[in-house]
Amino acid sequence: MTDSDRKTAQFGNETVPEEEKAGRVHGVFTSVASRYDLMNDLMSGGVHRLWKDAMMDWLAPRSDQRLLDVAGGTGDIAFRFLKRAPGARATICDMTESMLFEGRKRAEAEKLADQLDWVVGDAMALPFDDASFDVYTISFGIRNVTRPADALAEAFRVLRSGGRLMVLEFSQLPNPGMQWLYDRYSYNVIPAMGQIFASDRDSYQYLVESIRQFPDQETFAGMIREAGFDQVKYRNLTMGVAALHSGWKL
Repeated sequence: MTDSDRKTAQFGNETVPEEEKAGRVHGVFTSVASRYDLMNDLMSGGVHRLWKDAMMDWLAPRSDQRLLDVAGGTGDIAFRFLKRAPGARATICDMTESMLFEGRKRAEAEKLADQLDWVVGDAMALPFDDASFDVYTISFGIRNVTRPADALAEAFRVLRSGGRLMVLEFSQLPNPGMQWLYDRYSYNVIPAMGQIFASDRDSYQYLVESIRQFPDQETFAGMIREAGFDQVKYRNLTMGVAALHSGWKL
């Protein structure tokens, strides 16, 4: 294979060989794991908690459901799901062991450990049987996947008929002026916060760049439909800073 034939992927604003992206993303999240939850609060002013609650409101968890939360390392989504559906069970799958380690500590503190399974795995090749789950969630993770279309195909595969996909991800503001202001904040403030509070500017520079590279709401909705999902809809959160996408396997 010649250099011109090699597949590439975006690692933030940098174009890298496709086979390198997963390792570099793994390095980012290994670096930030111990400060991940703190930085989420600092970067969003705590608003990410409201977005995750909105996700649960739309999802309406039930106690007879089995959840797969992909890229869910520290457990925020799974914990919310189980608290709303005490009889449910959740599996958290993440490629970064150190993120799962932080999540396990939180689960023990919140007395949810007995309802949770923790699995190291790749969103593009999930280590689960077909039709194993009722609900698939991925929160602020799909933009870090090397091939998001493959992750969506895997989501479709592991969901049962009648199962639901829900994706919470940073998105694009529809107003250019507001997007410009948001970009100024993101590029100038968030990496500086990463340096101060996590001693890691580069990882947060990547996270900011990855947000800007991610498809807009309509484009991503089209990708979900292409993976086989029906009744695909989305809702903007905080004017489009983030968006919730929903789809059903019918």
